[in-house]
Formats: sequence, structure tokens, C-alpha cells
Amino acid sequence: MSFTLLRRLLRDSRSMALACALLPVLPLAHRPEATGRVEGTIRDINGAAVAGVAVTLEGTRAAATSDPRGHYLLTQAPAGTWTLRATLTGWNRAAIPNVVVRAGLTTTVDVRLVAARPEMKDEADYSLRSAPLPGNAAQEMSRKQALAGPPALFHRTPPFNTEDYHNFRDNGFQRPATSPLSTFAIDVDAASYSNVRRFLTQGQRPPADAVRVEELINYFPYDYPDPRGSDPFSVTTAQMPAPWAGDHRLVLIGLQGRRIDARELPPSNLVFLLDVSGSMASPDKLPLVQRAFRLLVEQLRPQDRVAIVVYAGAAGLVLPSTPGSDKRTILAALDELQAGGSTAGGAGIKLAYQVAQQNHIASGNNRVILATDGDFNVGVSSEGELVRLIESKKQQGTYLTVLGFGTGNLKDSRMEALADKGNGHYAYVDDIMEARKVFVQELGATLVTIAKDAKVQVEFNPAQVAEYRLIGYENRLMAAEDFNDDTRDGGELGAGHAVTAIYEIVLAGRSGTGTSVDPLKYQEPRGTVASSGELFTVKLRYQQPTGVGASRLITQTVRRDDGARGNETLRFAAAVAEYGMLLRNSEYKAQSNWEEVITLARQNLGTDPGGYRAEFVRLAEVARGMGGGGMGGGEDDEVGAR
Repeated sequence: MSFTLLRRLLRDSRSMALACALLPVLPLAHRPEATGRVEGTIRDINGAAVAGVAVTLEGTRAAATSDPRGHYLLTQAPAGTWTLRATLTGWNRAAIPNVVVRAGLTTTVDVRLVAARPEMKDEADYSLRSAPLPGNAAQEMSRKQALAGPPALFHRTPPFNTEDYHNFRDNGFQRPATSPLSTFAIDVDAASYSNVRRFLTQGQRPPADAVRVEELINYFPYDYPDPRGSDPFSVTTAQMPAPWAGDHRLVLIGLQGRRIDARELPPSNLVFLLDVSGSMASPDKLPLVQRAFRLLVEQLRPQDRVAIVVYAGAAGLVLPSTPGSDKRTILAALDELQAGGSTAGGAGIKLAYQVAQQNHIASGNNRVILATDGDFNVGVSSEGELVRLIESKKQQGTYLTVLGFGTGNLKDSRMEALADKGNGHYAYVDDIMEARKVFVQELGATLVTIAKDAKVQVEFNPAQVAEYRLIGYENRLMAAEDFNDDTRDGGELGAGHAVTAIYEIVLAGRSGTGTSVDPLKYQEPRGTVASSGELFTVKLRYQQPTGVGASRLITQTVRRDDGARGNETLRFAAAVAEYGMLLRNSEYKAQSNWEEVITLARQNLGTDPGGYRAEFVRLAEVARGMGGGGMGGGEDDEVGAR
């Protein structure tokens, strides 16, 4: 007898006695109280937790998603024998048969996921145990097994690919006596962090040129104070000894953009420009794009509008501009997309900007959001033509955000350049959790620019500083005279964005790095200001998002603090900087080592909303397991600059 019939009998009080008589003979899985729980931890082959994994019991409604610790919990799982499935784009699906769920018990299933490879089949290691509710013993056993880590597994070398990264050398030490000014455009991109995470999670060392240290540092939220005055961001500084060189000092400059409640964001006119070419067919590309953009669609308000343009062999409009209140129509258009054909990226961008211009919202957020693996092989005749198009459209108030997906074709350098020219930012989405970070947790920063063409210029005091080195920002350096030139492009700051820059300095009187020049003959003698305790003066210049009017200037002096030991923010950021130098095998890594990175980060986790700092510790542990500090720095990189 079915449970549906039982419910029908229960509605009739005259049939109550009959229903009670039939209850003992119903199959166990159909009884209302016949449920248990299934929980476990999902990890990769290196022992790192895997978040965002969809876990289901086939044939039931029991479903859950793994958290940042890799833990999942299925409650109200029907009693019976089922197949458990664990699915995440970019990973081999795990199908675990014969999972027995018993009423009133907890079954623990620990899953080992393997990154997808064309030549590999689905794999999953798992263990099964049962424990009485409430399941505390099972949870403790699961934690102990997770901490013990997985057995060492052989990881295959991936096939050759065409990923492209811009080659650069780390910034070197400069002497204030000859080069007193350091000038750069701010960088809010964080694509390098998630891209490096992708490499490490898949058991590969990242190529050195994929590691942009400032983007690793800027991936994390920091506890900077909100701006109080009319300026759209606050300025914070801190100092501490350099962990990798005790006689050097680190000085942090932190900017915090004004946070805006999502309900107060200006109306958005968005055009999703989605690559549906044949190269996007793999699970970590178009299917992940669709899941990611669904998250954004769920955040839309009635005053927002969305159009969808796709490009493959040709470009086409698959959804005209549609109000955010009609989510069903927008989601249906997303779900119907399929990959195939070549890549007419240039034609797609032209059509996307045309649609954005037709639906322009005055004083609103007008933006094209491009999602691609970066393989633009058909369309605009030259990259210069494409850049000129993007630059002309930003002058009309339509900005460009670029999101990278997938492996094998990633054109990292080109995608970063397009976002820079379009007054947007570049992010790499390696899983659904990163999509949630970009489209939900950082929605304001993703969509709303509060300051554009922001630049930083630091003047060092030669009486206090013998040498200095800017850590990262190699592709954001500017000539000193560009700082006051409003026609020179800087960086864009989104609502709620934080920007962190770290200088490594050698104080005057300390042993330097050995670089020197002959004494200069015509320099002015040091005056009272130079002989003061000022380390440097930092100047920040920015324009309003509309670009109307002259740029604005903020100036702040930083004095020498001999007792400075740094704060939690700087200590954690220092660990990330050291991690980046080790990944790059930087010539400036000095005494850097993985144990110090892990210890320093672990001691400065703070409140850690979202678990990003804890995840960083796990990634550093994975990198340590690969051995040495020379990863990604040699000539034998499998993926390198081109």
C-alpha cells in the first residue's frame, strides 16, 4: 500500500482504525518517521576540503552542498539503500552505491573527488560507518579521518594546453636618493588567487607568471575602517618587520571603498556576453557559467534589466533587455544555452555594447559582463581595434567586467587587459563558491564603480629609507608624471572593494641589498623635513565615476614607528605575500619558507567570514607538500608565458 493511500485514509476519521492497523505492514522507507541522516567530508586527492559540491541521494529529495570545510549533511534521508552522488563542475562525478540509511541512525560517507581529466574516469574513495543519532560520535570520527588526510595518490600530468600569461619580473629595490617616487594604478582584480587555487587543487604547480602577488593579497576582505568624509575610500597604514628578512620592514597602505547596501545600488542595465563556442563545452566552462549567472539573476530587482548576447561562429541576441522581476524568462534563456562552433568574440562585444547603449540608464550602472575562457580566435581583425572599441564605450558610460572560466584555453593576459581598458575588473571563477563570492557577497564591488582612474604615488624620505620595493603591481606601474595627468588611465574601485599595497623597505643605516650608484653631485642638501621621522608621503588621486571634473587628491604622511609589530591585517597579508613569492620562486624571497607562511596565516585568521583565510592555510599546506620554494619559477613549467 502506498503512503498516499494511507494519507487519504487518515483524512477520514472513520478509517483511522484501519490506517493504524495497516501502518505496521508499510515498507520501512514509506513510513513518515523512517528517516536517518547522511554526512561526511569531501576532499581532493591532496587532502584539501572541496566546497560547493552538490550531494544527493539518487531517487530522493535529500540534497545538500558542502561548506568551506568540505562538510555536508543530508537530513531527513529516507531509510533504504541508495546511491550517493557528489557533483561539482570541473571535477569527476562521484557515484557511491549501496549507501544504507537506517531510521534513527547517521551514516557517514567521506568522499574523495578527483579533478576532471579527459583521459580519466570518475573516481571516488569513500568509507561507510553508522552511528546512533544525534551522530556526535560519527562527526568526531569523520573529523579525525579528515585531519589524518588521504593516502598519497599519483596525479597525472595534464595534457599540453594553450593558456597564456604575461611575462614579468618582480619589482626590484630602489634607492630614494635616486628614485624617490613610486607610482602605480590600484588593482582590485583577484583572478590570480582563484586561478592559482585551481592549479594547486588539481595537483599542479602554477606557472610563475600566473602568480600576481597583489591579486593574491587583494583577494581577502580586511578590517579597514569605512570612509568618513566626502572621499569614497579611507586610507590605513601599518608597519612590521619583514618575516623573511628581519632587518627589513613592511609598510602597508590599505584603501577601503565605501560600502553600499545591495538594496541601495543604482538600477543596473546589464548585458551578459557569454561565450558558447566549442571550447566552452567542458563542465568547468559553460555549465559553470550558467550556474554562476543564475546566482546573479537571483539578486536582480525590478528596476534592473538584463539582456543576453552569445557568440560562437556568429554573435546573436538570445534575450532582449528584460526586467529583473521576470526571473523565470531570464533563467530559461540561460538554461537553454549550448556550446558549439568557433569564437566570434569581437562580433559579440560589438553587439553587446549596442544592446547596452539601446537600454542605457542615466545615472545607472551600465555594464557588459563577459564570461569566456578567453579564446578569441574569430571576429575583430586586431586586438588594437578591440581595445579602441572598449575604450570608446567606457567614455559613454558602459563598463566591462571580464570573468574567466575553465582550463586549457585561458587567455589570462588578454582578459585582464580588456577589463582594465573597460573600467571594470577581471575575476577567474573556478567553482560555484567563487561565483557566489563574486555575484552575491561582493555584488556591489562587482557592479558599481565608486572611484575611477585611482592612482597611488609614494615619495620616500632618503634620510629614513635606504631602499624600498613595491611587492606586486608589476603590470600597474606608472611614470611619475602620469600621476597628475588626468588623461592617464588608473584603476577602478568598486563599492566595498579593499585595496592593499605592501612595500618592503630597508631603513637608513641598515645593510642594504647591495645595489648602489655613485654619489650624485647636484642633489639639494637634506632639509628639516627630510631629517624628520617621516618615512614617506602617500598621495592618492582619483576621479568621480562619471569622469566629470578634475581629479581629487588625498595626501597622508607615514612616520617611522620603531616599535611596530604589525596588526592582524598586515601579518596575514604578509603571509600571503610570502606565499606568492615562494610560488614565483622570487629572487627576493630571502628566508621565506612554507612553515612560516602557514604559521603566520594560522595565527592571524581573525573572524574569517566565509572561511577564506582558513582555505588559504590549506592551499599553503598543499603547496608545501609539492616541495621547495621553486615552484613555477623554472624553465620546465608546463604552462608558461607566451
